[in-house]
This record gives sequence, C-alpha cells and structure tokens, in this order.
Amino acid sequence: MTINHVEYMDKIRKINVIDLLKNKKEGKTMPDSNKISPAAKKIRDFYAIKPNAGIIQTDFGFYCLDKWKSQGHITDRTNLSELFMYEDTAIVGIGGLGGCEAAFSPGFEVKVLEDRGDYELVQDFAGRHVLYFKGRRSGFMPEYVDHPVKDMKSWEEKCRWRMDPNSPERYAGLEKNMRNIIKSVQEGGVVQQYSVGGYMYLRSLMGPEGVLYKFYDEPELIHDCMKTWFELADKITAEHQKYVAIDELLLDEDICYKNGPLISPDMIKEFLFPYYQQLIANIKSRQIDKTRHLFVHVATDGFVYPVIDLYKQIGMDYMSPFEVAADCDVVEVGKKYPDLLIRGGIDKRILAAGREAIDREIDRIMPVMKKRGGYIPTCDHGVPEEVDFNDYMHYRERMQEFRH
Repeated sequence: MTINHVEYMDKIRKINVIDLLKNKKEGKTMPDSNKISPAAKKIRDFYAIKPNAGIIQTDFGFYCLDKWKSQGHITDRTNLSELFMYEDTAIVGIGGLGGCEAAFSPGFEVKVLEDRGDYELVQDFAGRHVLYFKGRRSGFMPEYVDHPVKDMKSWEEKCRWRMDPNSPERYAGLEKNMRNIIKSVQEGGVVQQYSVGGYMYLRSLMGPEGVLYKFYDEPELIHDCMKTWFELADKITAEHQKYVAIDELLLDEDICYKNGPLISPDMIKEFLFPYYQQLIANIKSRQIDKTRHLFVHVATDGFVYPVIDLYKQIGMDYMSPFEVAADCDVVEVGKKYPDLLIRGGIDKRILAAGREAIDREIDRIMPVMKKRGGYIPTCDHGVPEEVDFNDYMHYRERMQEFRH
C-alpha cells in the first residue's frame, strides 16, 4: 500500500499541533521561569556565558570501560552518571540527520563480505567496506577499505535515493518522540538538532582521500551531494519545528586534522557554506518563537584555530571538542573569543599521566574558565584505556569543586 506522506504527517501531528497553536496564542512558547528545572537553569547560564556560574559536569565518552570491568571497578549494571557524579544537562537531542555518516533510509545491508582470519571485512549500513576485529565492531578505530560513491553514476544508483526526505519510515515514532521532547521543553530543556556536517557526510560517501580528489575533479558531484544533504536537513528540521523551536543546531563536521583544515577556506566557502547558510536561514524563519536565538555549534577534531573566524561567518557561536593533542587550548581560545561557547579541551593524555598532572591541568583551566563562563569541560575524546580508574575518579572528584 502506498502511504501518502502529507496525510500521514497530518494525522500523527493532529493533537500536538492543536496544543502547540494554543500555547503559541497564549504566549507559552517558553516555559514559566518558576517551572524551569535546576538543570535547565544551569544550561541556560552556559548559553548566556554567565561568569562564575556553576559548571555542568559531564564527559565525552569512554574507550576504557572493558578494562575497568575486567578489573572489577564497574559492572554492566553500574550507573556511570551516578558513579562519576555527572549532571542532567537538560539538552534534548533530536536526530534524524545522520551520525558520522549520511542519513540513509533505508541503509545498506550489513553483511560480512570476507573472512580474514582474525579480521572480517564487513559492508556497514553506510555502504562502506570496513575491516573489523572478528566479533568486535566498536571500541576502536576500524579500517575503512572502500566507500560507495566513486562518481555521479554510483552516487545516483547507490546513495541519492536513500536520502529521500519524503520516505515515510523517516517519521516513524515522531509523534511519541515529540511528546517527550515537548514535556522536556516545558521544563526548560534546550532542544538540540544534531546533523552530520557537510564534510564528514561527504567523507563517509567517498572516503577521506577520495573526497579530496572529487573537490577538484568532479565539483558538480560534490554540489549534488550537498544539495541532497540540504534538502533532507531542511525537510526534517521543518517537521521538527512544527512541534518545537530549535535552540541549537549541531553540525558534526570533523574538517580539521593536526595542522589545520583538510580543505582550503575558499573550498569551505564554495562547497559547504551556501548549504549551511540556507539551512540556518530557513530554520530561523520557521521558529515558533521568533525571539529564540539559534545557537550554531560546529564540532570538529584537529587544530581548529584557522577555521574559528571562518565559521563565525555563518553564525557559529559554539565549538567543540578542542583536541589538545592538536595544540588547542581552551584558555587561550576563551580569552581571544569571549563570545564563543566552548566544550571539551581536557587532555585525554593528562588523565593517563597521574594525579599530579591531573591537578595541574585542572588548576590551569578550570578557575579561568569558570570565571569566564560559557564552558563545559569534557575530555577532548573518549577516555582511553590507559587511564587508571582511581585517577579518573580523582579527576571527577576534583571537578566537583566547580559544580556550583
């Protein structure tokens, strides 16, 4: 049976849209300040870059959990948030626009292509051929052997149709998800729309080397891929905005390496910015609450200094994770850009260097950044296996000094 997308969306939105329009008419697009949760007040202080505000306690992620489990420090039932004294960030995430890959629907069939003894070559959901340890597909950086897009023909035949913004399966569960999000918004939660950034999206299609050649050899292919990215992102965000205002647009970009951007500023402006600027403009024009500021968050590894001013041209006011191994220093950045929201910047290598090194790093960074405001400290990547559990607990206990 063919499903009419318009009728389908109208049906599942019926109750919520009536409530939403009623609230809008009554001026209730923002929650009553008396009903905002403590976590929501704290995250709003972050966005406001409020000096000396309590700093939210959270972290990036982990690569050390298997080791810590084997040592008996944690179990599968351990509540890591409680153990590590994390806080509710009051950030309400909305997806639907990919992860580190294109937002395919349907995805490619996941299947083993070749048994290589201790390894297996797998086709993943993004159409890439990936070499994994046999029986283990996470917790390490796999080797990407091949990617699905080689030219315009392979793009059209294998991938473009998987990014149809009108495919009904993209909206399965939307009503239930939005009901939960609206409830969080009523308590002051911040709505974050996540999207794979243009460069990381292109890299997932063509590979880190292949995409660099395509910028020169087939620019029309790059533009067609980005036009498709934009059309999907625009449609999905428009659907979400029928329910809620978006507070933050997170573009997961990964466009830098240790020495700076992987493509030139002129190429960024030509191939990425037109699509970003149009998407940002469209999201702003659709906001239920026209007074709401849209925070544009760009996440990229590597040495980011050369692109900060560049991305500020499209309205970026938030950046992460400031990889210390690539010579990023959040104290330095915070001083130079007092209006920039900052997340990350805690050296994962320092966490593995013992308590004295941890204390020195905390004492160098945290008092300055707390006084400044607008900072969420996290490890600049997942906590590595080399970090001792007790040293990490010492780090978490020290960070509580900046909680209030």
